[in-house]
Amino acid sequence: GRARSSHSEPRGRDGRGEEEEEEMEGWQQLYPGHIPTSPLQKALLAAGSAVMALYDPYRHDMVAVLGETTGCLALPNLRDKMKNHPEGYRILQERPRIRLSTLDMARLQGLPEGSLGREYVRFLEDNKVSPDTRMPPKFVDDEELAYVIQRYREVHDLMHTLLCMPTNMLGEVVVKWFEAVQTGLPMCVLGAALGPVRLSTRKLQVLATELVPWAVRSGLNASCVLNVYYEQRWEQPVESLRAELGIFPPP
Repeated sequence: GRARSSHSEPRGRDGRGEEEEEEMEGWQQLYPGHIPTSPLQKALLAAGSAVMALYDPYRHDMVAVLGETTGCLALPNLRDKMKNHPEGYRILQERPRIRLSTLDMARLQGLPEGSLGREYVRFLEDNKVSPDTRMPPKFVDDEELAYVIQRYREVHDLMHTLLCMPTNMLGEVVVKWFEAVQTGLPMCVLGAALGPVRLSTRKLQVLATELVPWAVRSGLNASCVLNVYYEQRWEQPVESLRAELGIFPPP
């Protein structure tokens, strides 16, 4: 009887034994699209995505994976900053999203020149980008931290707008310097440090003498940019919001 029972372990509905099902309990999907990964798997994903992102900085999917798999220290710090700020706390509670389905583009286009909403739409049109291109998180093993990195991605274009930077390589490097100081995300630090290798000598000189010092000073001086409920600030002049945050005027 013992021999027979050893070969007749109860099976789960999907054919797995009970021991296998118990092992799987610690790997639950925490939010739609979540892919549970071990520390080793995260390290491998980080290494592979870093190589691909350096080879092609416009591979936004690889940049996204790199940000998720290396943000284990920076994301909780950003979440805490949001929790300790009235506006940031409301954002965490209400979970707003910046997507075409949530934006009234006609209204934003009709706002006065110089307002955040009008300048944001102008940035999208001039650079032919869409807020819907921001990938949803997959590898962050905490539902609230997944929203934090999602929010960071969706306000990235607003950082371009506030900093008056285009989406070419020079503009992206400048924004990454600002974001690296602001967020501490290793992905931003890597992009800021290694992005300039693709720039011409003339652009490198402008970057080193004017743009990087300004971006770093602004990043250090500014309050946390994730603590701004941008959806409720569309009418505010960009210059006013820039001054409120502590971002110095662009050179």
